[in-house]
Amino acid sequence: MSDIVKIENLKDMIIEIREHNVLLDSDVAHLYGVETKRINEAVKNNPDKFPQDYMFEISKDEFADLRSKISTTKFAKTRVAPKAFTEKGLYMLATILRSKQAVEATFVIIETFTKIRELSRSVKELSTIQDKSQQKALMKRSGELIAEILDGDLQTSDAETSIELNFAVLKFKHTIKKSHKK
Repeated sequence: MSDIVKIENLKDMIIEIREHNVLLDSDVAHLYGVETKRINEAVKNNPDKFPQDYMFEISKDEFADLRSKISTTKFAKTRVAPKAFTEKGLYMLATILRSKQAVEATFVIIETFTKIRELSRSVKELSTIQDKSQQKALMKRSGELIAEILDGDLQTSDAETSIELNFAVLKFKHTIKKSHKK
């Protein structure tokens, strides 16, 4: 895998809009090694390949919200609302662009999205499991997924978990101790 495209580079680029984990067109362009206008041209020239669940244009309100949350320098030159690409849209875009960097970036992006989905499933499943050993194994796997998403160079050395159940609220705390891989 290219040193340019790593999971760690993606963690700050993936955002949630309309209940989808997406990458903005400018971030996709950076990862794929092309200009943003090339990304937008690919979409414009192939509209049938980008249905709503593959790519969507961000509304004015969503764009204003993004500007307030993300550094303003990122959108300083942009007056047009960016496009948001889902995992499926990124794969479709890579098949259109066909550059080596786009393909490599897409593999890393898909791996990251897969880990995020697996983590989400693990957290949801955790509340339904009663067996303590299964809970511990699931929490360890969740911690490993978080570590892989946030920093692939760290390895789990120890984990500590506590669960507090009140009548209305479930509190979950999982501490992961990390050390650098040797």
